[in-house]
Amino acid sequence: MTGGVISGRLALAAVVLCAAAQGQGQWKAGVAKVAITPREPVWMAGYASRTRPSEGVLHEIYAKALALEDAGGTRSVIVAAEILGFSRDMAEAVSGRIEKKYGIPRARLVLSASHTHSGPVTGEVLRPAYPLDAEQIATINRYTAGFLDQVVEVVGAALANLEPAELSFEQGFAGFAVNRRRVGARHRPGPVDHDVPVLAVRGGGGKLKAVVFGYACHNTNLSGYRFSGDYSGVAQSEIEKANPGAAALFIAGCGADANPLPRGTVELTQMYGRILAAAVDLVLKGKMRPVAGPLRAAWGSVDLPFQPAPTREQLQAQAAQADATRRRYAQYLLEKLERDGRLADRYPYPVQVWKFGDDLTLIPMAGEVVADYALRFKGRYGWDNTWVAGYCNDVFAYIPSLRVLREGGYEGGGAMAPYGQPAPFRETVEEIVAGKTDELVKHVRAR
Repeated sequence: MTGGVISGRLALAAVVLCAAAQGQGQWKAGVAKVAITPREPVWMAGYASRTRPSEGVLHEIYAKALALEDAGGTRSVIVAAEILGFSRDMAEAVSGRIEKKYGIPRARLVLSASHTHSGPVTGEVLRPAYPLDAEQIATINRYTAGFLDQVVEVVGAALANLEPAELSFEQGFAGFAVNRRRVGARHRPGPVDHDVPVLAVRGGGGKLKAVVFGYACHNTNLSGYRFSGDYSGVAQSEIEKANPGAAALFIAGCGADANPLPRGTVELTQMYGRILAAAVDLVLKGKMRPVAGPLRAAWGSVDLPFQPAPTREQLQAQAAQADATRRRYAQYLLEKLERDGRLADRYPYPVQVWKFGDDLTLIPMAGEVVADYALRFKGRYGWDNTWVAGYCNDVFAYIPSLRVLREGGYEGGGAMAPYGQPAPFRETVEEIVAGKTDELVKHVRAR
């Protein structure tokens, strides 16, 4: 009997050791980062209420890249940048350069934005929201061009640093995100995703080389005129201080309808950043599951239809109104009408899925995505090994669920104006996005 117990324990130990070894020898990883803080006054992104360009720096902001190579020699890259978002034009330009220079195909490049509201305006993202003159537009364009150069360079630096590595994954929790649609409307449902997904990349001797982590909450603690990564920037800094030589990359979750509350001070920003860093630290110090390869990637696009656009006459009437934001929006659409002869009736929505062996599925979603999508996808594909991110590849609008769309409000349609879109989405939006995502998940799982 005793011998049977010992044999059973030995067999169990062998299974555990085998599982632990699955992630070993299968990966190479490289990481790099570059400061992207503007060195001249630039209009800041996220709030239409700002009336002037930036006035200094609270925290440096960064673009970071994690390059991964699986056992088959296939390379993939995650870029995490502390900006409000990549526009479609920015993403297409930089991904084309990266593919040409380094051979990374579009499906294997994730362009993630932290969505800090204390970063510079980039490209055309939320352009109708800001009262910009020609000088400021030129400054934004100059900064954006330089930023894209930096992204290409940091990807190259990460690829040049590839070394043998082990990957592991687990999730923690942090509780400061609050569904902001309930503020002033307490009768509304308040779904929030409090998960903190953590991907650890360790080099020789188990030393932490990089950590990728996420949280589904707007980076909106601060609204002043100094550059900052907000709470996620503080969290990255705290993680890197606790792990010298490691790089921390933040991937924003589906927090379009969540804010950190209460908010509004530097002290709260620091507190939430430390809470998030502590959640990551608990995961890193706990038992994490090995992540094996290969890394399978899929990319596609699907059209999201808009509701009927306003007529030229309606836009002309709106352009004469007193509200400056509504005037800018109407003028923006009138310029599109003059240039293109029509307003778009749909938007090409990019969809991307990564699958790490049988251990982790990453779904980087475009736009400002509400929590319903993350909860839906994790419920469908696995609560413990599915990571759903937002603000990736193209930040062009809010992506409401059917519930949010029918409720209306800012996330349901009001935000289409500052984003320069002609109208809210039709009620089919959630099922179209979910259907295309399901198609790509099945594709990577079938290979």
